[in-house]
Amino acid sequence: MIFFASDHAAVEMRRHLLAMVHDQGFDVEDLGADGSQSVDYPDFAHALAARISNRSSDLGILLCGTGLGMSMAANRHIGIRAALCHDAYTAEMARRHNDANVLCLGARVLGEGVAEQIVRIFITTEFDGGRHARRVDKIETGV
Repeated sequence: MIFFASDHAAVEMRRHLLAMVHDQGFDVEDLGADGSQSVDYPDFAHALAARISNRSSDLGILLCGTGLGMSMAANRHIGIRAALCHDAYTAEMARRHNDANVLCLGARVLGEGVAEQIVRIFITTEFDGGRHARRVDKIETGV
């Protein structure tokens, strides 16, 4: 399952990306927000993080104006490794080397085509494991 959530600044881009991912055959769930009325982005980041923090096969995609607030809020949760990505390379490395399970995007800083490319790479790239697993373990344990 791939969960999507955004604040008011990224509703249109979230809906577009969710439809694209669904059309590629993935199971998706939309956690909102709806409309352009101002909402608090941490509420949506926390809701998404709670859905996937203990489910290793699920991914999340969070969007706000810059992606910064969503990444900060999501990373407060144990088991969440949220990566703010701005291009294909950072999306690939976030998955391959860091086993990121949440992608954060900025709707006000990315064009639609770049966002689509980032999402495609993020959801199809596997974690390399090996020496990277040891490093990811240190993220989770703080040791």
